[in-house]
Amino acid sequence: MFFISVVHVNRACVHGLSLPAEMHCKVFNMEHTAHSLRSHSLPVFATQAGTVANTPAGQGAASLPRWDLSALYAGMDDPKLHADLAEAEKKAQDFAKQYQGKISSLSGKELADAIATFEVIEEMLGKAGSYASLLFAADSSDASISQFSQSINERLTAISTHLLFFTLELNRLEEADLQEKLKDPALAHWQPYLRDIRMYRPHQLSDDVEKVLLEKSVTGGQAWCRLFDETIAALRVTLDGQEITVGDALNRLSDTNRAKREQAGKAVGDVFEKNVRLFALITNTLAKDKSISDNLRHFARPTSSRNLSNMVEDEVVDALVSAVRADYPRLSHRYYALKAKWMGLDKLEHWDRNAPLPGNDDKLIPWSEAKNIVQKAYDGFDPRMGKVINTFLTNPWIDVPPAPGKSPGAFAHPTVPSAHPYILLNYHGRIRDVMTLAHELGHGVHQVLAAKQGYFMSDTPLTLAETASVFGEMLTFQSLLDAEKDPQRRRLLLAAKVEDMLNTVVRQIAFYEFETRVHDARKKGELLPEQIGAIWRSVQTESLGPAFNFTPEYDVFWAYIPHFIHSPFYVYAYAFGDCLVNALYQVFSEGAPGFQDKYIAMLEAGGTLRHKELLAPFGLDASDPGFWRKGLDVISGFIDQLEQG
Repeated sequence: MFFISVVHVNRACVHGLSLPAEMHCKVFNMEHTAHSLRSHSLPVFATQAGTVANTPAGQGAASLPRWDLSALYAGMDDPKLHADLAEAEKKAQDFAKQYQGKISSLSGKELADAIATFEVIEEMLGKAGSYASLLFAADSSDASISQFSQSINERLTAISTHLLFFTLELNRLEEADLQEKLKDPALAHWQPYLRDIRMYRPHQLSDDVEKVLLEKSVTGGQAWCRLFDETIAALRVTLDGQEITVGDALNRLSDTNRAKREQAGKAVGDVFEKNVRLFALITNTLAKDKSISDNLRHFARPTSSRNLSNMVEDEVVDALVSAVRADYPRLSHRYYALKAKWMGLDKLEHWDRNAPLPGNDDKLIPWSEAKNIVQKAYDGFDPRMGKVINTFLTNPWIDVPPAPGKSPGAFAHPTVPSAHPYILLNYHGRIRDVMTLAHELGHGVHQVLAAKQGYFMSDTPLTLAETASVFGEMLTFQSLLDAEKDPQRRRLLLAAKVEDMLNTVVRQIAFYEFETRVHDARKKGELLPEQIGAIWRSVQTESLGPAFNFTPEYDVFWAYIPHFIHSPFYVYAYAFGDCLVNALYQVFSEGAPGFQDKYIAMLEAGGTLRHKELLAPFGLDASDPGFWRKGLDVISGFIDQLEQG
């Protein structure tokens, strides 16, 4: 997961709030997990598998497919794009003239008509924003694209100021009045949308303040996100006499040669140490900006706004975090002690964390084979899922090869229901890249199936948005494991899955803990880079355990993780999703009747249902303290198998 600046207003504006700092930007995390950007009102999901210097044997990057964005627009100078923006602006102005100051007097049917018109305008803005965002993701080094993205961002923000009143007025409706209006079947259709908007009622500011915050967002949080993105994109690491990108250098931490891993680890640390004051300034500024916003909106703590947007209670997140932290010894500590033993080392260094295990040739997998592997896994689960997967694999909806200026991660972007999702990869032919493909296609399936709910209600909370993607990875992993008969290769596959799960669960909760400590400390004053580094070292030591020794340059490795900049406290959604899927897959493995039908219905529901309603058909409840233990037991069980083998 790894991100760039978003070029349009996100769902927070639809909720009646101006864009909070943590939602201003896309987030592509350079650790392997999965991500979300709120794309106007829909999320972009991403996962980072790292970038690799070479590509599949016999298949250069030039032969790998690129996406075709013409389903959105033909180019930056497409007359249709500028006509759509002009039309959206006119519709927004007319909408304001017709409805501003009058929402409370509308009947249920009239209010339903207003919401439908509002959705049409928002989808027009989302289409333009999605196009600019995808262009920027494909090449953030192109100055003309950066300029175009910024200009679109500013245009969309300006248009959105005409619309801001609508959700503010919706939130001022008295509950009894709204319930009376909801008796009309036309408005009842929009109940999930209204439910989600009105979550923000206690945190809504005056119309004037909301408008100022919205208009200034392009020179506030969004600008700091852009500075971070462009700085990262411009950094170069010198290795073996060559200057390479940060993504390529980080990928060398997975090299089979330990000396090369060490060289890369120290070189990355050196580059970030030279730039650490800038990254500390960005971190301090955005943390303070968030604190100001949280205080204005009366959020109880730094994580509360994220939890509200995820539609999950603070207590549920606290239970997840506590369960994972309590399980560090039986999960990460135990596994990495095994890994050190397998590698013949007394201690692992930070550059050994993602090192291939002895005997792992990490063979290159051609793109055609990767497609077949994932297609087979989804077909085997349900042909309906396989059919959707096939549309992605046979159409130019996936941008596959690594390329200069391209975001060094992977994501699935739903764009708008009137078009189709797009997927970005950096495919290098490793098994983890195949898993990334399976992951992003899971998001793609979810986005396609949920599109029937419309632009507003297809959006899924982040805590559930990772369900389809992680489930797709699990399907692909199990398919590969079942097909592998060689005991040594099965062990390597199992170990790779454990490492992936530790990165998704343990590492992301450690990231969450790091953010919590940084934001709490920032309330007392600006933090020096050394103070941030000390917090980073503390949480890494706690989460990874006594098998590791951390050399000094690792203290600056917090600086390259974009989630901290773009989307604070987002990261626990990965752990939430992984543990949820572990429990869900266990239900599937036990042969629960009608599982596939229930699963597809869950994806089709989009954002119309909350997590309790979605999980109830499977007999699962995330508010149950024992729920997280079930998910963590799956990881521990895999480690048990490795210890026995």
